[in-house]
Amino acid sequence: MPTFTRRYEAIFFDFDGVLVDSEPVHWRCWNEILSADYGYTVSWEDFAANCVGVHERGTVEWLRQQRTPEVAFDDLWSQYARKKQLCRDLMLLSGGIRPEVSEFVKQLHPDFLLAVVTSSAQAEVSPVLENAGLLPLLTAAVYGGDVANLKPAPDPYLLACQRAGTANALVVEDSHAGMTAARAAGLEVLQIRVQAHLVETVKTHLVVGS
Repeated sequence: MPTFTRRYEAIFFDFDGVLVDSEPVHWRCWNEILSADYGYTVSWEDFAANCVGVHERGTVEWLRQQRTPEVAFDDLWSQYARKKQLCRDLMLLSGGIRPEVSEFVKQLHPDFLLAVVTSSAQAEVSPVLENAGLLPLLTAAVYGGDVANLKPAPDPYLLACQRAGTANALVVEDSHAGMTAARAAGLEVLQIRVQAHLVETVKTHLVVGS
């Protein structure tokens, strides 16, 4: 068992692109709806550039503008519940959080307070966390519906500090919006550039003597 630094009281994880490589899943689910109901799709490259780290209303606003004529916002937004169900089903079917990630988070649990801070809906996220055995380990969780102002506003991380009872936390994020939010809340941020390297990146930062 590695020896972890005592520099932080808590670790706050983003969900999409950090604990789980879910951004391609979101893209696939939206494309399924766009193709079936509106007759168009968007490329992964464009979706990644414009929607990763963006809250769902911002994603819908961008998606609706990609068709000529544009789709009405309320029309596409009405599909959000369907998209959430598709996303949850697909993530659970694909295994969700990789075993090595869930095992590492479990190793962190005795030494740190743990939280998940995400712009995604609780209905999409909590079943995946539960399936990986991580939900009971969390001291706090902040979902997209918990705050009025989502990332890049600091509100999600300020609420996480309140719920966890500490502001001495390391934030693990992948997106510009998420890092901006954490820094605006006065927290230190560790960026994950490649989701597959999550464990290695966090372990290098936290393990004494690494």
